[in-house]
Amino acid sequence: MKEYKVIVFQEGTLSSLLLGNANVNEVKFTEALNKNAEQGWRVVTMEKDIRRLFLFWKREAYLVVLERERN
Repeated sequence: MKEYKVIVFQEGTLSSLLLGNANVNEVKFTEALNKNAEQGWRVVTMEKDIRRLFLFWKREAYLVVLERERN
């Protein structure tokens, strides 16, 4: 039997406010995925999303669905 986990990885509010929009930091995103992989999770699907922040600012986010065998 499998179990699932959904994570949303997005850049912080401060980057969006200072720069007008913010892209996800590839190094931090990679570290987050690797940390979950060490616990047996694997990516099933992933979708990129641009989220509004206080009407004027935007930030990049990724919705990631993870899967692993249930212990």
